[in-house]
Amino acid sequence: MKKPATLTTPLFIICAVLLTACGGGANTNTNEKTNPATNTSTTTSTSGPILIGIALAQTSNVALLGQEGFVGAKMAEKYFNDRGGINGTPIKLVMQDTGGDEAGAINAFQTLINKDKVVGIVGPTLSQQAFSADPIADRAKVPVIGASNTAKGIPEIGEYVSRVSAPVSVVAPNSLKAALKLNPKIKRVAVFYAQNDAFNKSETEIFQKTVKDQGLELVTVQKFQTTDTDFQAPATNALNLKPDLIIVSGLAADGGNLVRQLRELGYKGIIVGGNGFNTPNIFSVCKALCDGVLVAQAYSPEYPGKINLELRKAYFDQYKKEPAQLTAQSFTAVQVYVEALKAVDKKTKISTLPLNQLRTELNKQRILGKYDTPLGEISFTPGRDLVQKEFYVSQLKVDKDGNNGKFVSFK
Repeated sequence: MKKPATLTTPLFIICAVLLTACGGGANTNTNEKTNPATNTSTTTSTSGPILIGIALAQTSNVALLGQEGFVGAKMAEKYFNDRGGINGTPIKLVMQDTGGDEAGAINAFQTLINKDKVVGIVGPTLSQQAFSADPIADRAKVPVIGASNTAKGIPEIGEYVSRVSAPVSVVAPNSLKAALKLNPKIKRVAVFYAQNDAFNKSETEIFQKTVKDQGLELVTVQKFQTTDTDFQAPATNALNLKPDLIIVSGLAADGGNLVRQLRELGYKGIIVGGNGFNTPNIFSVCKALCDGVLVAQAYSPEYPGKINLELRKAYFDQYKKEPAQLTAQSFTAVQVYVEALKAVDKKTKISTLPLNQLRTELNKQRILGKYDTPLGEISFTPGRDLVQKEFYVSQLKVDKDGNNGKFVSFK
């Protein structure tokens, strides 16, 4: 895996932090009791469970992704508590809905840190949200593990920020290479991306670079918003240029609608979807017209590791289908916290540690270990980015009536 790039703090991170500290931004709470800079909590419960915060989207169009993360986290809670929790002490997840925007993520983080007093946070759903909310946790010295944040620059936000979602620079090129394997005659490529989302802007840069590195012609780059539903104009503009391949960086709702409209306009070539397509919820958006789309993945239900087989069985027993990438990544984020807390507890009983010290020790410990997870064996770089060995490409397969879809490994 490539080492994460070293970045200076982007302007929008600085602005988001200043807005939060000074009371700017919609729906942010600036009462001193919820200001992370004034967090004075020093003790942790000696009788109750260990609290881990889950800040993911349950509302807005981003909920198509966030809901899967909640499922994975809840399955991890049961899995590890059934096996003794933290050396006999159970964990308890505290859920907060981030919605789909930065203000929602900021409010969720402030609540988890100062009211719920969690030891660490999993989330938020989008990289766009992470660039605003993660600095709040970092200043409060509360660990954050991103389970679906793949944009460039996430771990560089601060020393309390890490992720178990592989950076887009590692994953995205695999699907383009699979498309060329499927059709070696591809020459002309059209790219679409959601310009109002940090992840999709980061991902399209990688896709466009890979297109050029492969000696292909980039015939057009079409921009849209994650809130768009009508893609007739940009789709028509692209199709007039007769591309052999179309690459889409968007979320499930907008990206799925774009795929559907491209097919309805008569495009029959290969479509590559970005990481936002890594959810079974996309099938409800584009139904049978999703069929054949290629998606690079950081998770496969077929990975033979013991813990993944157990997750796969538990998920199938409950939902009658295979777990998806965001489910596995959120499970993994909780797992990292559990195993790191066990290691801290063996050194010093966590029931004796003040909350601020426990958060600090947990932050140090989480990047030291190797973890056997549903994603395979993972570890972290000194810069807190993910090191992962296994990656995949899948093709969406949907029956003709559009009611049943699944991800099928592309060999």
